Amino acid sequence: MAMTMSQKILASHSGKANVKPGELITATLDMVLGNDITSPLAIQEFKKIAINKVFDNEKIALVPDHFCPNKDIKSAQQAKIVRDFAKEYAIKNYFEVGQMGIEHALLPEKGLVTAGDVVIGADSHTCTYGALGAFSTGIGSTDMAAGMATGQLWFKVPHAIKVLLTGKPKGFVGGKDIILHLIGKIGVDGARYMSLEFTGDAIRYLSMDDRFTIANMAIEAVAKNVIFPVDDKTLVYIREHSSKSYKVFKPDDEAEYYDTVEIDLSELDYTVACPHLPSNTKPASELSGVNIDQVVIGSCTNGRINDLRIAARILKGKRVADGVRCLVFPATQKIYLQAIQEGLIQTMVESGAAVSTPTCGPCLGGHMGILTSGEKCVATTNRNFIGRMGHIESEVYLASPAVAAASAITGKITIPEEV
Repeated sequence: MAMTMSQKILASHSGKANVKPGELITATLDMVLGNDITSPLAIQEFKKIAINKVFDNEKIALVPDHFCPNKDIKSAQQAKIVRDFAKEYAIKNYFEVGQMGIEHALLPEKGLVTAGDVVIGADSHTCTYGALGAFSTGIGSTDMAAGMATGQLWFKVPHAIKVLLTGKPKGFVGGKDIILHLIGKIGVDGARYMSLEFTGDAIRYLSMDDRFTIANMAIEAVAKNVIFPVDDKTLVYIREHSSKSYKVFKPDDEAEYYDTVEIDLSELDYTVACPHLPSNTKPASELSGVNIDQVVIGSCTNGRINDLRIAARILKGKRVADGVRCLVFPATQKIYLQAIQEGLIQTMVESGAAVSTPTCGPCLGGHMGILTSGEKCVATTNRNFIGRMGHIESEVYLASPAVAAASAITGKITIPEEV
């Protein structure tokens, strides 16, 4: 029976020669992830199981990143629950303030996930690791508890949508524009419980950071997971970051797909998702009259080094517009340090931006960037639902780092000039 990439990975982890869409399976897990919001409930449920150890203390990662550095007493209590559990059960991959990063940037950087893995995380954007050729998906806290206890989880094998990329992108058009265009094309439920499987010659033009961005936002089309083919760029990244063994899976030529979506990158414009859905997309050129109050550059979607390089390149020698708050959040401590060493942070500070330690903070309306009534923000984050970044009468426009930086300079949504 012919299978897709995702189906092959699930088959290999369930001890089966073949699996088919809709089939219920039990698969072994290579990594279980939780953060400071989702882990406390998982820990509570784990303790109800009444066992005295986790299935593997090297295959669990706990990353307090959403409200950390702690914004208030309640968030400090949440983080302490996670910290105490990590100590009690000798969790090897526990990363706190000063050593941490935003979880979905940190795990690949630490080499904890790699090609062919099955990864679950109690955070919807766990689908990010599909950029490495892994099957990774978000789950609930109770499933996280089961995963920590047993090292296994049940899955329904997903159907797949093939996303065929052709053409060469122009200017700073990149991963964020591609995924926003795709979500706008198929809708916020267009890939419900399906695997988005990318293919096409144009993948070679996408950096790993572009691929992480695309994979990160698959859940905004309600995809079960997203996956990219493992090519030379993937292998270079894996070998630079991980000592784990990996396995490359390729789709069969006869694999069946529910649908095929083709995107010609040479015709793709800078794309922005307008309030209040990631699918409400328009070319940035149609939004030039939208004045803004805040810009956020960072998050698990676009806080990687290439994102910061692009933003700094556009900001260099310019000033953030009066009345605009430009906030920058490198996704990990390593990225932050590299940005300092490359002079990117200096460029941003000189332009009038404020640079923060890694945190999810403003993305979920948590802290360090809350909007009040009537305010508008251009953000490189992944969601723009009503009230997502603060007041229910605020507005969030999702865009690439290039559009965000250009908009910070002019005080309105702006197409970046090539520099």
